[in-house]
Amino acid sequence: MPAKPPHRITTLTLFRYTGVRHRFWALAQMQLAHARLSGTPGLSFNRLMGSGGGNGFSLTPNWGVYAWLGQWEDGAAAERFFATHDWYSQALDHSSQHVTFYLQATMSHGEWGGSNPFTPRPEDYDKHEPVAVITRATIYPHKLPDFWRYVPRTSTSVYERPERLLSIGIGEYPVFMQATFSLWTSGAAMTEFAYASPHHREVVQLTRSRGWYREELFTRFRVLDTEGSWPGLAANVKVVEK
Repeated sequence: MPAKPPHRITTLTLFRYTGVRHRFWALAQMQLAHARLSGTPGLSFNRLMGSGGGNGFSLTPNWGVYAWLGQWEDGAAAERFFATHDWYSQALDHSSQHVTFYLQATMSHGEWGGSNPFTPRPEDYDKHEPVAVITRATIYPHKLPDFWRYVPRTSTSVYERPERLLSIGIGEYPVFMQATFSLWTSGAAMTEFAYASPHHREVVQLTRSRGWYREELFTRFRVLDTEGSWPGLAANVKVVEK
């Protein structure tokens, strides 16, 4: 019997940069990193993203926090990258803090850049285990004022949920290419927020009725591991210091 193919995994790394020199390096990577990451063995999809001010859900950029997302053919490819790649090593040298989440997609629908980069394994989902969620959308330019009128209120409401372990607004470009990353104590808690929060339900309904998005994606992940540290990251998700 042929061996089963290795599982694809996703990683998301948050970097914090302090000081003008380090923040300038980080900003420059939004253009320069593409060439350095191109051709990385086992890396099928990646995005380097900035974040918004405050809790990340803001029109004002946060020049000190960036996120890097990678989709890998298998865990071994990810491990080699984090252990040996020059760009990642330099990112660590410039950053004052970082955390990497190792994830396995269990449900995904929509597109990112014309296709869905994630390969979900729904059989791995356990609603009692911690989950992470990535949402991402490209907003029609003429819909931006309407979108930004409602979304900050919804993002603020998530902070009322004790089951939320971490949440941040990120994006490839400010204002019109937006993504979120959130971490929850369980899949059941995340689902309960999605259906019980009046602000969240309102935005979901408005998304459909007002047609804000040219492209959108929602992906739920099983949390395989974490490495590093981050302010406010709850202790009940295992964090392994380097």
